[in-house]
Amino acid sequence: DALPICGGAAGGAGRGGAAGGRAQFGTDMVLRALADGAERTFTDVSEFHFTEDGKQLLYTVSARDTAKNGLFVAKPGSADAPVALLNGNGKYLHLTFDENQTQMAFVSDKDDAAAKQPKWKVYRWDRQTPTAAEIVSSQTPGLKPGFIVSDKGNLGFSRDGSRLFLNVAPPAPEVPEEAAADSTEEKAVVDLWSYKDDYLQPVQKVRAARDRDRTFMAAWLIPEKKLVQLADNEMESVGTSESPQWAMGTDDREYRRLQDYDEHYSDTYIVDATTGARKLLIKKNHGSTSWSPNGRYLLNFDGKDWSTISVPDGKTVNLTASLGVKFFNEDTDTPSTPGAYGSAGWTKDGKSVLIYDRFDIWRVSPDGAGARNLTAGYGRAHDVRLRYIRTEVEGRERWIDPSKSIMLSGENLKTFESGFFRASLEGGEPKPLVMAAKSFSVPLKAKDADVYLLTGQTFNEFPDLLTTDNSFKELRKVSNADPQKAQLNWGTSEVVNFKNADGVPLTAALYKPENFDARKKYPMMVYIYERLTQNVNHFVNPAPGTSINISYYVSNGYLVLTPDIVYTTGYPGQSALKCVLPAIQAVVDRGVVDEKAIGIQGHSWGGYQIAYMVTQTNRFRAVAAGAPVVNMISAYDGIRWGTGITRQFQ
Repeated sequence: DALPICGGAAGGAGRGGAAGGRAQFGTDMVLRALADGAERTFTDVSEFHFTEDGKQLLYTVSARDTAKNGLFVAKPGSADAPVALLNGNGKYLHLTFDENQTQMAFVSDKDDAAAKQPKWKVYRWDRQTPTAAEIVSSQTPGLKPGFIVSDKGNLGFSRDGSRLFLNVAPPAPEVPEEAAADSTEEKAVVDLWSYKDDYLQPVQKVRAARDRDRTFMAAWLIPEKKLVQLADNEMESVGTSESPQWAMGTDDREYRRLQDYDEHYSDTYIVDATTGARKLLIKKNHGSTSWSPNGRYLLNFDGKDWSTISVPDGKTVNLTASLGVKFFNEDTDTPSTPGAYGSAGWTKDGKSVLIYDRFDIWRVSPDGAGARNLTAGYGRAHDVRLRYIRTEVEGRERWIDPSKSIMLSGENLKTFESGFFRASLEGGEPKPLVMAAKSFSVPLKAKDADVYLLTGQTFNEFPDLLTTDNSFKELRKVSNADPQKAQLNWGTSEVVNFKNADGVPLTAALYKPENFDARKKYPMMVYIYERLTQNVNHFVNPAPGTSINISYYVSNGYLVLTPDIVYTTGYPGQSALKCVLPAIQAVVDRGVVDEKAIGIQGHSWGGYQIAYMVTQTNRFRAVAAGAPVVNMISAYDGIRWGTGITRQFQ
């Protein structure tokens, strides 16, 4: 075994790998044999890659003497000189191996490095051959007029290694030399925008650099030695599948101006990667669309139900309409299309997809032939949200093995206890392994043993590392990362049940000092932002931020209350008032609150609600509205910092 130590250039993301701009040079890379400490030094290395079998180390050189540049391969454990796969002036970027590590591709401008805008070429190296070979240039048949090979973006092989996906783009416009101007001449600087533009002017400015660097996907068909351009200005986005033949494309041009005040839509196409032919599948698609393992189906959620679209015939089957439960987020209370509860993914044979309702998991045939509640209704019966989790750290497997048992996470949506279950894809009630008033991380399984590593936390317990065996009967603490906490007065947390002014049952999280005395009355700080009770078992480090720090407040003798808020469209301020005041009263009724010392704080959206509430109630002795909007009418036409988009879409 050998370990590369690259000075200044982290593994694979080399300093010399930057495309365009001023020259950047590599640094020394040290190859150290871990067995005996023997070292070799390679100079001017900008990017490197170990093959997975450990037999070869590939690296690129970016030197001040550009004649030394190139892509080289060395054998770890051997004193043999590195072999050049391709060398000479220029850059060598984006080293990319296929799934089975039998071939590698990269781009280089070695034949045109001195040009102001050098022409890039794509090269491929078969590990059975001594050198890399050019496969695609800007003169290769198959490129659409006005496109050239681009150095922007990454390369990628198809799953079976028969296709190489590369990037093409229109050439950058020539920048004319500035004419000598009279020093007394005044220059006008203007921004031009038309209502016919796809995007608002501030959005165009924010995205200018990204738009200049935009690339479009093309495919090099390796056995056929044929180039097919898949994306262009009429369909910018293309996503590949497990099938070497089929890809999915999206076109949002017709709906771009809607994004200012509506949601995001696009037309979804099936693309034949062998010809570039396109077929429309979904018009004005709002949902998320993904591939089955074999590229036989596309899975789509439309805001209400899940459907499959068979490829290439385009037949659509609704998978969930007849199952008697809802698959969209029933808690959605914003004027937008609800999101899905989600999907665990496909079985590796492509014969089933696992879909979530609010509580349980369904195993559904993609052709609509059958569906089974995989967890037998256990989640709904026990108010526990069950979700599939992947515990293996290593391996490329992206699909679920139907022959193995699976592990599920569980969270009680009333108490917010959490834990883990074991289940079978054949169905039946899942077997509980552990359930506690804690928040657990996903367990990670050791490669060669039934040992799991995870963390568990509560508001009063730091998320230290825990280990356990396959039974999860004993969670053994193996770290102590926060010993100073023992010296401090911390706190406890609990769930408070209440009803808002409209009678809707809700919850809040109440945090109390560790030395809480029910005979005393405490000042209380309220913090709001939509729903927050799910954080009741989260540890909070005492650190400054844009909002109050709960641990700091309870340590200094406060109660802290974080009530859940549900909204009625058009009345966000009133909705907050109807939830927050009853939650406060539920705690006041316990007789532990100093009613003359109740404060409230929130940031951004929480700040807006506070700004509204203080015009309607005298309940609060002190308020802090962080970064609030205090006038929704003016905010409606405001521009969001960073993105340049108008707030109307909200």
